[in-house]
Amino acid sequence: MVDARSLQRDLRDKLALHFPLICDDTQKPFRWYFDRQFQSNLPALDLPSALTLVLAEENLKGILPPVVLGQLSHQFADAHRLLDDLEENGLSQWRKRVRAIPNGKALLPASVEAYIWQCVTQALLENKAIEVRYLSRSREDYKTLTLHPQGIVSRHSVTYVVATVDKYSDLRQFALHRIQQATISQMPWRETPGFDLDTYIADGAFGYRQSHDDIHLIANVSPQVAWLLTETPLAHEQALEPLPHSDWQRLSVKLPDDQQTLWWLKGMGANIEVLKPSTWREKIRDDARRILAQSPFEATMETAT
Repeated sequence: MVDARSLQRDLRDKLALHFPLICDDTQKPFRWYFDRQFQSNLPALDLPSALTLVLAEENLKGILPPVVLGQLSHQFADAHRLLDDLEENGLSQWRKRVRAIPNGKALLPASVEAYIWQCVTQALLENKAIEVRYLSRSREDYKTLTLHPQGIVSRHSVTYVVATVDKYSDLRQFALHRIQQATISQMPWRETPGFDLDTYIADGAFGYRQSHDDIHLIANVSPQVAWLLTETPLAHEQALEPLPHSDWQRLSVKLPDDQQTLWWLKGMGANIEVLKPSTWREKIRDDARRILAQSPFEATMETAT
């Protein structure tokens, strides 16, 4: 049989470390109760669940609406507390030993005002239009627009709201960090019939697609690039064939006609010689000519900007 003192000691020294238990010691006997802010249906997390929540928290911040993150804040806090209290457990050390890093240079995320994020996500959740003051990148001035949000996409360091504008039906992308003001509109929200976010992305909306057709890329690639593409192909149907009397290889692959692929090719520099399509070959040549034609002063100014 367990006496009251042993039970209170266990509550104080063991259970309260892992459960949201609070002791009211203003009077005797002490009274124990769950944290009033605790909203979970379960009394505590197990270790794998806590680890999953901690690792997922950072990635979810830019995707989930604030109202949802707020509801999860206690679970996140409990997960951190549990792992901190079990530092000697090997699984709790996993979060310190595992990282996911992007391929290429990672830019810092663009800063978005909390109230703007809240307004946009609320509008998306509740099917409402929003009034925004938006900085146009092309014209470098502000516009007052009525947006009808259809979805949110986080791409690298920038988050976009996909929306129609005013009375127009074409979908456009608006960077959240360029929204200077945002309020829920009195105008009724207008749905885009048949809109599917996955289809919209797959059709190249965020790949700066030049046409709906695919292109057949043929290029000579250096041994380093050939090795890279052997391990991580550009597409499922990709061919690499050794070139005679050379350690280079001939690449043949069908790809979307988008700017991302062209930028990747330009980033490879002299390690790739594009043969087809001829339009891409000429664009790469033109860039090379412009670089060579720059004076030292122009090159310095270009770097500074």
